[in-house]
Amino acid sequence: MIKRASFLISITLISLLISCGDKTEEKVDKAEEVQTEEQFTQSNVEKTNLPPVYGVRSIPVRNIGPLSQVFNDSNLLQLDAARRLGIEPISDLGSAYFMKRPIVKVNSNQYYKIDSLRHSIPYLVPEAAILLDEIGKNFIDSLHNRGGDSYKIKVTSLLRTPESVGRLRRVNINATDSSTHQYATTFDISYVNFYCMDENRQINQGDLKNLLAEVLQDLRQQGKCLVKFERKTGCFHVTVNH
Repeated sequence: MIKRASFLISITLISLLISCGDKTEEKVDKAEEVQTEEQFTQSNVEKTNLPPVYGVRSIPVRNIGPLSQVFNDSNLLQLDAARRLGIEPISDLGSAYFMKRPIVKVNSNQYYKIDSLRHSIPYLVPEAAILLDEIGKNFIDSLHNRGGDSYKIKVTSLLRTPESVGRLRRVNINATDSSTHQYATTFDISYVNFYCMDENRQINQGDLKNLLAEVLQDLRQQGKCLVKFERKTGCFHVTVNH
C-alpha cells in the first residue's frame, strides 16, 4: 500500500510540473505575440507618418428657401425670353455663319469651367455670354468674401441643335422639343460638381451649391435672368432675360 501511494504521489507531482511548464510556455508565447504586435503597429505608424490632408471646410451661406420653389421659372416663360433675344434654331454649326443674329464661342476662363459637352456646342448670344461671365465672377467674389477660394462654377450645357435635342430626350426626361438651348440664350450650371483647383482646400459641396443659388437669386431679382432648378439633372437651367 505504501509503494502504491508513493507511486500515485509521484504521478501527481509529474503532472503538476508538466502543467506548470505548459502555462509558463503559454505566458512566454503570449508575451512574444504582444511584443510582435507592438512592433508591427510601430512599424506601420512610421510608414504612414505622412503630411495631413486638409479637411472639407464650411463657409457661411444665406438660406433663401427651398431651391425648387425659389427657382421655378417655367419653360414657357424662358421660351418667350429665348425667342425674343436668341437666334433661330440651327441644324448645324455651319448655319450659324449665315445668321443676322451673332453668336460667340464660349471657352473656359478665369470665371468658369466648360465641362465635356456631349449634347451641345459652346456658343451663346453675346448677352448670354456676358451673363455667364457675371455669374462666374460674382460666385468667385462671393466665395472670397466668405473666406473661400480655389473654386469655379462648371457649365454643363450650352447651344443645342434640334438634332442634339432629339438625342438628349432619349436619356434626359427634362429635355423638350421646345428647348430654350436651341436659341443660344440658355446654359446649365451644375450644382453637384464644381471645378476645384486645389484638392487640399476643399469646401462643403452643399455650401457651394447654396452660394451659387445666392448669386443667381441676386441676378434674377435684377431681372437679368430666368432660372429653373433641375432636380434630376443636378443643374440650374439659366436663360438670359435682357
